[in-house]
Amino acid sequence: QVQLVESGGGLVQPGGSLRLSCAASGRFFSIVNMGWYRQAPGKERELVAYSTLGGNIKYVDSVKGRFTISRDNAKNTVSLQMNSLKPEDTAVYFCLAVVKTSATDTTYPTYWGQGTQVAVSS
Repeated sequence: QVQLVESGGGLVQPGGSLRLSCAASGRFFSIVNMGWYRQAPGKERELVAYSTLGGNIKYVDSVKGRFTISRDNAKNTVSLQMNSLKPEDTAVYFCLAVVKTSATDTTYPTYWGQGTQVAVSS
């Protein structure tokens, strides 16, 4: 139905930067919301950044001022620019998309990508 593919993860030193990208493809009418979650070993998955179609953007407090989410609705992509990375940012980062499946459907399923590893270490 919908496939989300993340890219851009890797190993970076503290203070470095990475840019994650996510591309959505498959069968859907349109994408409503897109965002990024992350999960560190032994911890719950947490919201990192979220962007609604109406322009509402939310960040977890720990990344405010360092991360920036952006989306291209025409290309069905979302990116996460991560600056001033810290060791505590180490996690698998997951892209998500809330989609509208048809012009008349009133349900909006959520799809997840496979995740991309971000490791911040000296």
